[in-house]
Amino acid sequence: MGDPKDQPKLLYRLTGAALYRFVWLVQRTSKWVPHLGDLEGRRQGRKLTAQHPFIFAMWHGQFLLLPLLTFPRYPTKVMVARHGDAEVASEMLKHFQIELIRGAGAGGRKKDRGGSHAIRASQEALRNGVSVAMTADVPPGPARRAGLGIVTLARITGRPIVPVAIASSRLISFPTWSRLTINLPWSTCGSVVGDPVFVPHDASDAEQERLRQLVEDRLNDATRDAYVKAGAADPLLMARQRAATKASPMLAGYRVATRALQPIVPAVLAYRARKGKEDPLRAPERMGVASRERPGGRLIWLHAASVGETNAVSRLIGELKTRHPDATVLLTTGTKTSAALAAARLGDQVIHQYIPVDGPSYVAKFLDHWRPQLGVFVESEIWPNLVQAAADRAIPLALVNARLSDRSLVGWRRRPTMARRLFGSFAVVLAQTEYLSRQFGKLGAPNARPAGNLKYDSTPLPVDAAAATAFATALGDRPLFLAASTHAGEEAMVGAALRVLLRERPDLLAVVVPRHPERGAAIVSELKNGGLSVAQRSTGALPKASDAVYVADTLGELGLFYAKAPVAFIGGSLVEHGGQNPIEAIQLGTAVISGPYWHNFAEVYGALQAKEGCRKISAAAELAPAIADLLADPAAAERMRRNARNVVGSLGGALAKTLAALEPLLQPGGAAGAP
Repeated sequence: MGDPKDQPKLLYRLTGAALYRFVWLVQRTSKWVPHLGDLEGRRQGRKLTAQHPFIFAMWHGQFLLLPLLTFPRYPTKVMVARHGDAEVASEMLKHFQIELIRGAGAGGRKKDRGGSHAIRASQEALRNGVSVAMTADVPPGPARRAGLGIVTLARITGRPIVPVAIASSRLISFPTWSRLTINLPWSTCGSVVGDPVFVPHDASDAEQERLRQLVEDRLNDATRDAYVKAGAADPLLMARQRAATKASPMLAGYRVATRALQPIVPAVLAYRARKGKEDPLRAPERMGVASRERPGGRLIWLHAASVGETNAVSRLIGELKTRHPDATVLLTTGTKTSAALAAARLGDQVIHQYIPVDGPSYVAKFLDHWRPQLGVFVESEIWPNLVQAAADRAIPLALVNARLSDRSLVGWRRRPTMARRLFGSFAVVLAQTEYLSRQFGKLGAPNARPAGNLKYDSTPLPVDAAAATAFATALGDRPLFLAASTHAGEEAMVGAALRVLLRERPDLLAVVVPRHPERGAAIVSELKNGGLSVAQRSTGALPKASDAVYVADTLGELGLFYAKAPVAFIGGSLVEHGGQNPIEAIQLGTAVISGPYWHNFAEVYGALQAKEGCRKISAAAELAPAIADLLADPAAAERMRRNARNVVGSLGGALAKTLAALEPLLQPGGAAGAP
């Protein structure tokens, strides 16, 4: 017997040879549409030869018959992954005299799959007149979403990307991430060569994203047309349709429960109004009754949960209004603070309404009145009845700046059928990271892609000039630090740090801006009980020379204090909330200090820490020394601020990608383009 180590290699060779013969059997026993002898067949052949050398783009799982399109007149190499599953395909391709490039992209995974080597080898092949075939989508998916790797290769080499697809009427499809398809003999086979996509060498990030989407669209079009010619149903789309339409008992139960609870909603809203959490004058809006007439023409609807989400999309709203001046923008939010922010920052750019409680009849009233042409949900606001009702009315939906906490992800995974029904209703999901885009894809979003975080592209918080002058006059030459967006428990920590700092700097003023301004009176009381003299902004007071703390418990004025403070502690990070957005501070020139709990903004904080753009403390006891160090060393604080600005600048680009993704949905029939 041979060496046991050689037995797997022998098995690969035998299987590859058998697969080669199988492909030729399919070719010889099947009817081809178009036939290479037909006019259309010759036209497709010329598309390939005219562009040689080119980048031959295909979808993973749909590649079995594509070696038949590699003519002897142009040499071709195929990029094949290094894992064991690719060995059989490698052996088959050798029989077609197709050379291999070993290695593939990591698809967001940490292990090295030889991607760097494969890109270098592909560049060399294209420079030497050899075409390169590669899958546009990257394991582990989502399927049929083109990655940026193929666009990067085209940009570097200057060679076009040509989308190609072959489908057969008889096939076997396996339940892999890409629906691996085996084409069977005695079929009708349809082949399509799409129009090439050229990527300029100097293409910007936004332009590369647009061209990546174009590659994806053209390859999806080619695949669809190939299945039409073959007279067969696309197995991937069929699987998605089955998953999307599968009944969800949990979703049905949710609808029943929310319908049953609707009679008590008025009482709940009245109770919340007494607690200051609802606007009693606008309570009907929460039950789907609009307080404004719908203007004529197109209406773009955006839903942002609260203050952070509203800030994130404020610039997006401005850009949409600029591009579509004839359209009305409806903004819905769920909190009084976000309503006040919308009025202050966006004014008459939008119509603001409170989002209806997620009861079936409330949602129906809301949608029947406003009849939006597009619905844009922000971050993680997924209300099941609202999403399903919009989808039932054929309203195109997008989820932008999308994110999921680890806890939410686990929860959705426990309800897979419900998740597929809801996330499958979105024409596009624009996730903050590549990892999140894959998770949304696994939850059922058919078109999830990374776009970055809109908060990096947001406009700086506004600063009222008169208010800034009045505050600066009251402050005089006193040193200042800011505690921004604080949560319950953190004000006491700030007070303790201030008492330490006052020993060395008795004229120091701490400005505390709570995340929830309605807590202002309780914070003042707590700090006074700690022996500190406190002024409260909501009473109209400005800080006196004898005040050690200024509690700024008003709405929409955080920018004023960021613009004045050299150093700011960003709240939600010394308690297990997960942190608040540091970008607003950085944009207005404030050095950032954060506690250890920043997981809600892990990407930006991680980048800031790597470039020394922020100061991380591990406990409340470290707050006073951190503030003292930065106040005592203005040069160090300025270096931190400069580093932070560079980090935020490097992370931008989400706005352009978001606008590019939304634009097709604003065209007539735009939702139909979603795969």
